[in-house]
Parts: sequence; structure tokens; C-alpha cells
Amino acid sequence: MRVTGLLWSGGEAQLEWVTGKVSPLGLGTELAFVFGADRRCIGIWRSRRLACSTSTVLEPTGRSPQCPDCQAMERSNSIAADTRLDDPRSFSVYLAHHGSVVKVGITATERGEARLLEQGALSSTFISSGSLLGARRIENLLMTTLGLPDRVSTTRKRAARGRPVETAARSAALRDLAGRAAELSWPEGQTRCESPIRDHTTAYGLPADGLHPDAALRAPTAGGTLAGEIACTIAGDIYLRTSLGVVLLDTHLLAGWSLRAAEPGALVDVPLEPVAPPEIEQDALF
Repeated sequence: MRVTGLLWSGGEAQLEWVTGKVSPLGLGTELAFVFGADRRCIGIWRSRRLACSTSTVLEPTGRSPQCPDCQAMERSNSIAADTRLDDPRSFSVYLAHHGSVVKVGITATERGEARLLEQGALSSTFISSGSLLGARRIENLLMTTLGLPDRVSTTRKRAARGRPVETAARSAALRDLAGRAAELSWPEGQTRCESPIRDHTTAYGLPADGLHPDAALRAPTAGGTLAGEIACTIAGDIYLRTSLGVVLLDTHLLAGWSLRAAEPGALVDVPLEPVAPPEIEQDALF
């Protein structure tokens, strides 16, 4: 059965399959599987998973699990790509602390904290809710006025996990920025709110003193085996304790592969690459 990726639901990480079924990824769980013969496009999401019309074979090393045609169709109906500005749902604006920088973003209010967990935020707070257009206006306002980014690179997020800023410091930075945002002239379409600052590191299993992998999966190979105990799951990354040390598994590389359970006692048999110690550039947060 082919996997479509990692999702967060109810504050828990799960692997999702093309059938729509999910497999929980609880901390301490043994994860052991064998890669199938090839990797293929997972199709598009339209309230349900629609198969790729050509079942295109993909490169093993690509982070996208879609062929170019399916990628284009996905973006044609996407909040992130601003191609669904007429979405009538309520949207919330949030501030997310990623360990070395705070970003601003928006998410459908009904999704709660799922978007924050998908992005690997270490701490977060919501500052308003209302229309999608209103949320975009506030996002742009905070980017322009307070200099907040709306994106943080995966490389930077992973580096910050090696030496995460203390919980109290993250909370202080978010509280300060939320206060500065409240002093601005607020655009129409969003209602200000004060929500508790949430720490997400417990959900991930991220230790207070950080986590540094010894190696990372370079590329899945047909018939290759990956096996270990889940030490931490954050955003789309799984950190496995294996016979070769802690291995970082980017689940974007899993998507599109068919997987089957490995035999008991299976060892790692896929190409790995060493991971350099983190070098974190601390932004001025105040």
C-alpha cells in the first residue's frame, strides 16, 4: 500500500495511505518497513484522494510526491497559493516560534493547532480570527510593520531543534510580538483575540536540551529497509533510534512509495548521510 505522507490530527502524528487509512506514530513505537519497487504520484486532494491519471513514476530523491500536472492542479485550488480567496470559512492569524525566529501565518480556524504541528512550531499563539481576506491583510501588515517572515526554511527549523530556545523565552517573545501587533491599526475582516501561548514540544517528544540526529535518510531504494524506535516526530520529520544511532526520516521522501512491514529484528539497509552539528543564527525577536 502506498503512503501519501505524515499528517497531524487530534494532536497526534499519523502516516496516511492512499486508501485514506492512517497509522499512528506514537512516541516509542517501533517503525520497521521495506520499500516497494517504485515511487508513484499520489494524485490530488479534493475532499478525498483522486488518483493521478497517469500514475507517474517519480524520482526517489524528490520532496514532492506529485507529478507536475498534479502539482499544478493542487495549486489551482489552494489557500496557500491564494487561488481560493472566496473560501467562506473562518481563518485565524497566528504567531509561531520556531526556535530561532518567529513567523506569522494563517490557518482555517476549524483546524485548531494542526497547522502549527504540521509546520513544527515549538510554541504558538493565535491573535485574531475572521475572513480569509482579512487574515491575509493582517499577515501582510505584520510582515511589513514588524518584519515577521511568513516562511521558515526546513534547514533552519531542524537546526533549532538541536538547541531549542527555552520555553519561557519563547513565550516572552510571542507575548511581546502579540502586544506590538495589538497596537497597530487593525484591518477590517478580523477580530482580535487573546489566546494562551501553547508549547508543542511535548506533543513532538522534543527534549528540552534538544535532539541531534547522527544521520539522515538520503534516498529510499527499492527493497531497502528502515527500522527503529520513534524518538521524536515533529512537522514532517521522524527521528528514529536505530542500530546506527538516531536517524532523521523526512517523510516527504516516503510519500508515493509502497511500504510493507519488515521482518522482526530488521536492520537499517538504506543509504544514509551524516548530519552536521547545528549552527543557529538567532534573530532579534524584540
